[in-house]
Amino acid sequence: MGSPWRGYVLWRLGLRTCRRRIALLALFWIGTWMFFSGVVFVHRTMLSDLCSDKKSKQILQGVCEEYGRGVLAGDLCEELCVSRGVEYRRCLYYENGKKVMEADWRGVPIVLKSKLENFSSYEALGLLDYQEGASPSPWDVVLYATMEIRSSLGLEPGGAGEALPGPFPRASSRAELASLWSLLQQEEYAFFRTLQDLSRHVVKVLGSCGHFYAVEYLVAGRAWSRNLFSQEALLGLVGEGQGRGGGSDPSDGGSGRNVVFRIALSFLDMVRHFESDFTHRLHLCDIKPENFGVRGDLTVVAIDVDMAFFEPKMQNVLEQTCTSDEDCNFFDCISKCDMKENKCSSKRVNSNLQVICDKIFRHWFAPLLPVSGAELPLQVELRHAVQECAEMDGGNYVRGRTVHLHLQSLLSQLLQDASGQTTGQTTGQSR
Repeated sequence: MGSPWRGYVLWRLGLRTCRRRIALLALFWIGTWMFFSGVVFVHRTMLSDLCSDKKSKQILQGVCEEYGRGVLAGDLCEELCVSRGVEYRRCLYYENGKKVMEADWRGVPIVLKSKLENFSSYEALGLLDYQEGASPSPWDVVLYATMEIRSSLGLEPGGAGEALPGPFPRASSRAELASLWSLLQQEEYAFFRTLQDLSRHVVKVLGSCGHFYAVEYLVAGRAWSRNLFSQEALLGLVGEGQGRGGGSDPSDGGSGRNVVFRIALSFLDMVRHFESDFTHRLHLCDIKPENFGVRGDLTVVAIDVDMAFFEPKMQNVLEQTCTSDEDCNFFDCISKCDMKENKCSSKRVNSNLQVICDKIFRHWFAPLLPVSGAELPLQVELRHAVQECAEMDGGNYVRGRTVHLHLQSLLSQLLQDASGQTTGQTTGQSR
């Protein structure tokens, strides 16, 4: 009697075990498929666009081949493609189609940039659809260039002589005109070229070849670095890093503190400059260390302005449909949602200063971790001022100006004190 029952029980247990094994096997295969699908997705969306020297050299080789055929031109083409005065060094990054490489120009490091990889990817200049051999008049070129620049910067139509990227030759070849047109379709190039002689806080354009343009190479910020900017590189630029064991901590020796205070003061000068020195206020909507560089004199320079807008274009960007305030956050530029109209306000409620205090200054001067009890009174006051700046109403420009002046005063005094300490230490060592 017991044997059939025991056999039935064993059969049921075996069936359950078999089902469990089948389920585990199915889960294993599903997991494996999902894993490899993820690997393929990552490869196609990310790894396929990673920097590589081979790919970068192929791109520049293509530029030189088109230069040789007379398709494109530029003041750097001869040295890039013939005399080799411009030599490729390394790929910096490929991001959303933008190609950025480091090169040497007669021994001086430069950066080559283009929004798109291929010259043919840019829209052709309609003015070149003339009869074979004919070229547009200089007036047509000036008018087209002005319209394109003002459109890309979001400014109202104006006179043909306003906001030009530079003087035009009276007789331009079709290759030169086509190359200029490809450059003007890149908002960042138009921005840099327009402000070339108007702002020391914008990177300088040094030349171009086809759709690639060269800008000065600067010490760029690093989001992953404790100090945001390489102190070793900066101290080397200003000639203060020798014999100091690196000085990588801004709280170390006088020279390290001097560098941080001077960079912070330059950030404040940039904020004032972008807010007050142009016809329209300039908004920075993507404020992070890697979007800024520092020159040898410790001037802060905007090196990536894909998300920089003058006031008219900023208003157009912000005026979007919404159901809550969260829908009105455009990177670092924020407005409020009008629930009755379901539309974001065109007025920005935060400011460049507020975001810089939050993302840059707080990292330096108002850390989240408890600070040392050995802080000087001015350092404590600066920490509180930075905290207040990061949390203030950014839309109140009168209040923002007061906070700006307070920060400037504190940093100037701290720089003066740090410089005095460094001088005293040097004098004592010389004795």
